[in-house]
Amino acid sequence: MAAPLSFALSDIPVPMVFATHRIVRDCNAEFANLFGYRRDDLINTSFSRLYPAIADFVRTGDMWRHNLPGGAIYHDERIMAGADGRRFWCRVNGRSHDAADPFAAALYCFEPMVRPVTETTLKLTGRQRQILALVAQGKTNAAIADEVGLSPRTVEAHRLRLSRSIGVSNAAELVAWFLSQPSG
Repeated sequence: MAAPLSFALSDIPVPMVFATHRIVRDCNAEFANLFGYRRDDLINTSFSRLYPAIADFVRTGDMWRHNLPGGAIYHDERIMAGADGRRFWCRVNGRSHDAADPFAAALYCFEPMVRPVTETTLKLTGRQRQILALVAQGKTNAAIADEVGLSPRTVEAHRLRLSRSIGVSNAAELVAWFLSQPSG
């Protein structure tokens, strides 16, 4: 039988980070470069510095705590912030290694997305952006509610306000608007 392979984060060619309790404990150069930092600038610092606002950090933590039980794999899409203040969309995949505490030890892969961050998108609340990204993934109100810890009626109300504010009449138009936003 062949010996199991093992790799260091530095060997992996995509942005990867290992964290304990949402503190970056190790990351590869690709992760640091994605955010415009040197690797050493990120080690032993909070993920909060990589979010546009502390409310985004808290909301994402609540969602991941609910959806990332030990050993599970979870993903979402969100706007992150680089060292220079630029905003960009990322798909984040993660896996927890502690059944009792999803943040005790977790590995995350960050994939930058080509979806532009526009002035209109930035004017939306963090919760609206979160729900919009989940709608764009094809999720139902019930699935979104379960994922973000709201009631289905509250998600429905957010979607309705969001649709009215941008002038669309259904989920398909909402997704089409979201995906067709020009670069800001």
